[in-house]
Amino acid sequence: MKVAVVKYNAGNIFSVIHALQRMGVEPVLTDSAEELRSADRVIFPGQGEASGAMHYLREHGLDTLIPSLKQPVLGICIGQQLMCRHSEEGDVDCLGIFNADVKRFIPVRHQDKIPHMGWNTIQAYGSPKNSPKGGLLSFPYGGDGEGQFVYFVHSYYVPICEHTAAVTEYIHPFSSAMHKDNFYATQFHPEKSGEVGQHILKNFLEIEC
Repeated sequence: MKVAVVKYNAGNIFSVIHALQRMGVEPVLTDSAEELRSADRVIFPGQGEASGAMHYLREHGLDTLIPSLKQPVLGICIGQQLMCRHSEEGDVDCLGIFNADVKRFIPVRHQDKIPHMGWNTIQAYGSPKNSPKGGLLSFPYGGDGEGQFVYFVHSYYVPICEHTAAVTEYIHPFSSAMHKDNFYATQFHPEKSGEVGQHILKNFLEIEC
């Protein structure tokens, strides 16, 4: 299986590569349209700033390429946010795969800290088509990922919308996983989420669209 990781100006990409290597997968890090189109799976990970990331994607034609991909695609952290319609971070239009806008967390109480950082739980959400049996959040134990702990680092979030597959509560509920057609996304970092995250990555590699 050929797994491509999208190369763009975002941090933390190599933690995803190392996680895949631990699973016996040697991914290709690339911004080549040919390489991305020919891959069996594409992962769009990273941490960074939305407007700068979108500038790189547009410069390299990836803003039109990524939404056109037909194989399973997984966005992670800022990857999920860039797959949305618009982000408040830099007031930038994004890829428009998910019909949702990215918002900045606004503290409500003194104890609300930004960024949202650390371990938190996910709860399944939405219609069965958002979290199909055998899909990204399918577990042999615990069903559809209900109550599993995963690792977050983010200051912006995607509100609950028609594509929400899992919800996490921090200040208010937000989309911690999303799904539309062949596009999957997590706000959390599966590569930093221990056995649960490894299982989610394994599910992605085995997904059939």
